[in-house]
Amino acid sequence: MASKFHQSFFHPNNPKKYVGKGSIKMRSSWETTFAMFCDNDPNVLEWASESIRIPYFNPLTRKKTTYVPDFLVRYKDARGKEVVELVEIKPYKQSVFEGRQNQKQKEVVAVNHAKWKAAQMFCKAKGIQFRVVTEKELYRK
Repeated sequence: MASKFHQSFFHPNNPKKYVGKGSIKMRSSWETTFAMFCDNDPNVLEWASESIRIPYFNPLTRKKTTYVPDFLVRYKDARGKEVVELVEIKPYKQSVFEGRQNQKQKEVVAVNHAKWKAAQMFCKAKGIQFRVVTEKELYRK
């Protein structure tokens, strides 16, 4: 079965900013867009892809499993303050319980919310931020 996602390897123009390990695998064109932003934006000091593993409870399988967020980014905000943020790239329809969704789509959202709750707790304990970026933010005009 063909993948509906554009998977590729990312080769940074600024490899010293990349602090992850090994090859940089992008699982979607949206992740590639975000990686390009991290690589090229002068306010981004360091970034990594899939570098953190967070245990969480899957509400469907009722088992503990592992969530691997897409990016860890250290950057300077508009005021020059250093910020560390864990970032998940996700389609908007997989992040909210609204609209006409079938049972499978609702289950995807439920699992995502369980992952993100675990990520928020992890980030709070580490003193960092967590954010979900959808196409609405990624391609904002």
